[in-house]
Amino acid sequence: MRRSLPLRPVARWLVAAVAAAALSCGAGGGAARPANRLVHESSPYLLLHAHDPVDWYPWGEAAFARARREGKPIFLSIGYSSCYWCHVMQREVFSQPAIAERMNRWFVSVAVDREEHPEIDEVYMTAARLLDAEGGGWPNNLFLTPDLAPFFSGTYFPPADRAGQPGFPTVLRKIHDAWTGRRQEVAATASRVAVVLRQTIAAQSAPAAALPDAAVVRRAVAGVAGRYDAEWGGFGGPPKFPEPAELSLLWSAGGAGEREMVVDTLRKMGRGAIYDQLDGGFHRYTLDREWRLPHFEKMLYDNALLAEQLAAAWQATRDPELARLARGTLDFLLARMALPQGVFAAALDAETDGVEGAYYTWTDAALRRALGADGYQDLAPLCGFDRTANLPDGRRTLFLTAAPDARIQRFDALRAARHARRPPRRDDKALADWNGMAIAALARAGQALGEPRYLGAAERAAGFVLARFRAPDGTLLHTWSAGAARVPAFLDDYAWLLRGLLALHSATGDERWLREALRLADEMERRLRDPRGGYFLSPPYEHLLFQPKTLEDGAYPSGNGVAALDLLALAERTHQDVYRRRAEDALRAAAPELDRHPAALATFALAAGAAQDGGGGE
Repeated sequence: MRRSLPLRPVARWLVAAVAAAALSCGAGGGAARPANRLVHESSPYLLLHAHDPVDWYPWGEAAFARARREGKPIFLSIGYSSCYWCHVMQREVFSQPAIAERMNRWFVSVAVDREEHPEIDEVYMTAARLLDAEGGGWPNNLFLTPDLAPFFSGTYFPPADRAGQPGFPTVLRKIHDAWTGRRQEVAATASRVAVVLRQTIAAQSAPAAALPDAAVVRRAVAGVAGRYDAEWGGFGGPPKFPEPAELSLLWSAGGAGEREMVVDTLRKMGRGAIYDQLDGGFHRYTLDREWRLPHFEKMLYDNALLAEQLAAAWQATRDPELARLARGTLDFLLARMALPQGVFAAALDAETDGVEGAYYTWTDAALRRALGADGYQDLAPLCGFDRTANLPDGRRTLFLTAAPDARIQRFDALRAARHARRPPRRDDKALADWNGMAIAALARAGQALGEPRYLGAAERAAGFVLARFRAPDGTLLHTWSAGAARVPAFLDDYAWLLRGLLALHSATGDERWLREALRLADEMERRLRDPRGGYFLSPPYEHLLFQPKTLEDGAYPSGNGVAALDLLALAERTHQDVYRRRAEDALRAAAPELDRHPAALATFALAAGAAQDGGGGE
C-alpha cells in the first residue's frame, strides 16, 4: 500500500458541510432505463453499470465538453469488476432512480475501470489521499471541476444517511449547493489540489550521482524483516496482505533467517483461509493475523506472484507442503482463470448473489450434509470445526490448524458440494501486465517442478499476447476483451511482459522470447522514458493532470523496479551495456526515495543488490 501524501486535507470546509448535513434521502424505486452509454464499452466493470439509470459517460472528451458547455461539475467514479464495495454501491446507490435523477440534473457522471486505465486511477488516487489524509480505496468517488481538477472525494457512500455517515443524496446536495453558492471556494480548493498534483513529478528529487549502495539494501531487508509476525507469518497488519515484493526481497537479498521468514509465511498462508483449500489459489487479503478471515476476491496477479515464490521456495527446501501450494495455485489458474485463447482472466468476484464469500464459506449444517457425521468429526480438529464459527452470521471459513495430512482427502466431498453452488463472476478481460506475471510463474514453476503443461501454458499465453495485443502500428496494447485489444500499453505492461519472456527464454532456451523481450525493451524506452531516469507510467496526454511515475511497490512490485531488473537481465544475456546503463539510470532516479523509505521500495532495493553484484536482474 502506498503511503498517504504528507499534506493536510485542503477542502475541510466542504468535508464539514457534507458531514454536518441532516438531509434524509431514501432510495427510490422503479425500473432502470434499458441502457446508458456504457453499454457500448468492453470493460466488464463498465458493463456492470450499463443499465444504471445514471447518465454515465466513459472517460473522454464527450463528457468533459458537456461539463464545460453546461458549467457542471464532473462526478468521477473509479472502480473495478471484482471490487466488493463497488458492487454494493452500484446496487444500493447507482441503480436507484431518485438518486440517479440528482446525478443527472446536477453533474456529468463518468465511470472508469481502474484496471483498464491505471494512469487515471493513479492520478485520482493521489488526489483522494491529498483531499483526505485517511482516504484511499475503491470505489474512488471524486467531484471535479470541468477542467478535471478534483475538490472532494470519498469511497463508498450509502443510499441514505446512517450512523453519522452521510448518504449519497446528502453528498450530492451539499456538493451542488457549494458549486452554485460557493463557487470561488470550490475553485480555490480545486486549483490548489491541481497545482500540488502537477508538482508530484516536478518536485521529485533529482537523480543521485551514485548508485544505491549495499547499506541501503541491508536497510530495506531490515525494515521488512522488522515487521515480521513470528507467530503467524506475514508482515504487519491486520489487515494482512501477501506482499510479494517484500517476500521477493527477503528471499533474494536476505540471509538464512529472512528466507525462513518467507517459508514460514508461505506455509501459514497456505494453511489459512486466504488459500482456497478446495480449489487452490489465494484470496486478496485477510482481516485478521491468522489468515482466516479473507476478503474473497481472487486476483490473477496475487496468484501468479505467489505461485512463482512458492516454486522457488520449494526448489530450495524440497518441502512438499510448498510444492502442494504451488501446484494448487497454478492448477487453479489453468482451471478457472484461463480463457480459451490461452491468456488469463483478471479476477474472480468476492461475492455471489450479493453475499461476500457465499461460494467459499460453510454453515455447520452444510458441512455435516457434505461430510456425514464421521467425516465432520474426523476433520473437526484439523479444520477448527470444534470451535465456534469464525464469521458473525454462523458461517465458517475453511482453514487448517496444522500441516495437511491424509484427512484432507475428505475435502473431495466438500469440493463436490461447493461445485453445486453458483460460482462468483469472473472478470474476463485479459491484461498484458498480469499475463506477464502468469507467464513468468508458469515458466519458472514448470521448470522447477518438472511440469511441461505449465511451460506449455506459458508459451501459449505469451504467443497470444505478442500476436494480438497490438495496435495497427505494432505497438503493445494493455487490455484484451470482447475479441479485441485496446488502450496503449503502460509501463507495467512492458516490465511484466518482459519478465515473463525472460523467464520463458531461461526455461526453454528458445531465442524467440529473447528477441521479443529486446524489442519490447526498446519500445518501452521510446514511449515512456523519463529523461531523469526510469519510466513514466503512461505517455502524456491532454486529459491527464500530470504524467504519473511510480517508484514504490503497491499491491504488486513497482513497474519501475521490475523494469530495472529486466534491463539488468537483458544486459547480462546480450552483453550490451546500453541495457545496464538504462537500469542504472532508473536506480539513480529512485536512489533518493530509496534512501528515505527503503522498505517501501523493496523491488528497487532488489535491483540495487543485483546491480552491485554485477549480474542479471532475475
